[in-house]
Amino acid sequence: MDADKPMTTTLPVFDTGAIETAATSRMVLDTVRDALIAHAEGRTSVPPPLHMDFPRANGDCHVKAGWITDAPDFTVKIATGFYGRPGLGMPSHHHGLVCVISADTGQIRAVLNDRGLLTAWRTAAAGALVTHAMARPEAHTLGLFGTGEQALLQAVWLAKLRPISRILVHGRNLHNASALCEELHKNGLPARPASAQQTAGADMIITTTPATAPVLNADDVPEGTHVTGIGTDMPHKNELPPALFHRAQLIATDDHTQCLHHGDFGHAVRAGATAQDSDTAAGLLLRTPPDRPEAAITIADLTGVGALDAALASAVLHQLLR
Repeated sequence: MDADKPMTTTLPVFDTGAIETAATSRMVLDTVRDALIAHAEGRTSVPPPLHMDFPRANGDCHVKAGWITDAPDFTVKIATGFYGRPGLGMPSHHHGLVCVISADTGQIRAVLNDRGLLTAWRTAAAGALVTHAMARPEAHTLGLFGTGEQALLQAVWLAKLRPISRILVHGRNLHNASALCEELHKNGLPARPASAQQTAGADMIITTTPATAPVLNADDVPEGTHVTGIGTDMPHKNELPPALFHRAQLIATDDHTQCLHHGDFGHAVRAGATAQDSDTAAGLLLRTPPDRPEAAITIADLTGVGALDAALASAVLHQLLR
């Protein structure tokens, strides 16, 4: 062998089939919960996300990185969502990959070609965990704004944590809302399409849209409701009205700075509806469940944190390499 030539090794690349075999819902939920708590306690390193917008294709790209202190790996993730694709006869699911890198040597350990699967799972797990922690114990009806893959996952993963007696689905397209209800029925969850006002009347509300203007009216949300916003992850997006934050007695964010910059919480602060320091770290509420008043409106603004991607990718890779 030529001594001047560097040694080469084949970089492991794992596809969605391998990832689905290695991961369980319990593992994902536990990993995401621990990562949210670690982030709330300041035991993570998360640089600001990189965003690119593609107006012509109604698409966007996110690049997020993260590391949990003393973990063996850190990750860099590329995630895309092109929402205009159905008009071209193509699905609008998110795509992407996660690069897992050793925090000891800087060597790339593996590429998880997950096509957005891990992002979808960690988003669903975070939404389900925080919604379950912040909603009233007796809250059993769910309102979904949005009709895509994440809306389905949010309901399915929340149902792993608490019983859901009824789901109301609101979307811009009745056909898509009906199709989501059929998928929910296949998962044993009763669901029907509903108006925005009806959907806002549920015990728990989760919004999962790429909307640029609020998808519900603050006055339609009754006392005692919990609302989790998932879709606002770029400055121009907006799902929850500032007036709803003004009514809320407890506001949680997955990352204060990130939510202030490009979350619904930031829109509310800039509108003067709530104070810049009015939020609590979501991970702290998972560590110590809140003592919520029965009639309180509570809100969680989740913009997606790179440390969660790092923790989940590392956990899945550990299983894959066993």
